[in-house]
Amino acid sequence: MSHTVRIRSAAAGDVDAILSLLKPFAEKNIILERDKDNIFQHLQEFLVAEYDDRLAGVVCVHIYGEKLAEVRSLVVDPAYQKHGVGRLLVEGCEKWAKGLGVAKLFALTYVTGFFLKLGYRIVSKESLPHKVWTVCVHCARFADCDEIAVEKMLADTPIRPVAVMPIIEIDDA
Repeated sequence: MSHTVRIRSAAAGDVDAILSLLKPFAEKNIILERDKDNIFQHLQEFLVAEYDDRLAGVVCVHIYGEKLAEVRSLVVDPAYQKHGVGRLLVEGCEKWAKGLGVAKLFALTYVTGFFLKLGYRIVSKESLPHKVWTVCVHCARFADCDEIAVEKMLADTPIRPVAVMPIIEIDDA
């Protein structure tokens, strides 16, 4: 049986589904909690994955400047894990960020192996700019953070923006 995974920019009509996807992971303190207003306010930063037309995953890319962006709130519905959805979401982030001219992506994660397979490398959290930590103060684990920082160079120097986020489709045969 063949399946189609499509990565696209999030739309206003996706907010309730995004909230539903994020909530169980936030309750387990795997990601920071977001409410509906926060998702609407940052909607332009979200990409979603549709697996056979069902919302299967979500990711957020927060831009800090032309040199740095963060992969945030990466979540794949457990029913769709191990189908390449997370990888496609991160690749979508990379294409989108590169298209905006961002030189480097980073993430704070508990699943370093996943990011290492995608070409990221482990870095010291202290190597990240101070402004990165502004949302971390809202985390229950802030005082004793056990996440690992990973980063990937998209370009040696900021690149010239190209086009808007293309739609990515694959057939999962």
